[in-house]
Amino acid sequence: MKYIVKIWAIISFIIIIFAIIFIFAFIFFKGFYSINMNFIFSNPAGIILGKEGGIFPAIVGSIYTTFISCIISSIFGISSAIYLVFYNKNKFINNIFDIIFQCIAGIPSIVLGLFGYSVLVLYMGFGKSILSMSITQSIMILPFISIRVKKALNEFDFNIIYSSYSLGIRKSYTIRKIVLKEALPDIISIITLANSLSIGATAPLIFTGAVINSPVPNSIFKPSMVLPYHLYILLTQGISENNAYATAFILLSIVLTLNLISLFLKLINNKKYKTDSDNE
Repeated sequence: MKYIVKIWAIISFIIIIFAIIFIFAFIFFKGFYSINMNFIFSNPAGIILGKEGGIFPAIVGSIYTTFISCIISSIFGISSAIYLVFYNKNKFINNIFDIIFQCIAGIPSIVLGLFGYSVLVLYMGFGKSILSMSITQSIMILPFISIRVKKALNEFDFNIIYSSYSLGIRKSYTIRKIVLKEALPDIISIITLANSLSIGATAPLIFTGAVINSPVPNSIFKPSMVLPYHLYILLTQGISENNAYATAFILLSIVLTLNLISLFLKLINNKKYKTDSDNE
């Protein structure tokens, strides 16, 4: 029986790997030949907008929106993780936070988009803008950052922390200079992965600030083009299949780069941890 389970696990692994490679290879092959410098660094053009020209405003808008959303979610996500691990002693409060984050993580992205439209665009008066998109995206990736940072902090050797306390060193100083310094590669890796999750989201942006055409954004209070929404428009409106694949290629390239950076940081941290363990 165990051999059947083992064989099934191997077959499943091969199928999953093959499917991932096929998806990436198909999009890269279809999109690569449609890409040139003009496509990357020019604005959309053509009688039907997007049929010609490029996607530079969408690239800048996506990076702009993702960067701001990750700053917002990182501040609250890391702060909540530090509070739950080092300051909160009430298990009930810890469970409440876990339930809240799990509920947020389970909310459909289109519902988050509707929330952003109702609260940020209309009620708070931000209008359709990069700020509205960024805040909505930050809510989406907040659980991702907080849960994983909390796990990284819990894996820290608490004997070092207690030794620091016994020497009379303040808790805030210990957390800032010892714990966070040691966990920094993991935290950066988590934030980088959150970036790759955020930059590919479409539904939260449709209602909050994504537009079909705009110049390169110069203010967070203005709407902007973003890559996933531009790809959605190109495909659903039948504007240009070649440009759609090229846009998908650029988007996947950015996501893949972010994931590779995250993996690289993780490997460096693991290597450092292994070296420190060997020295001990």
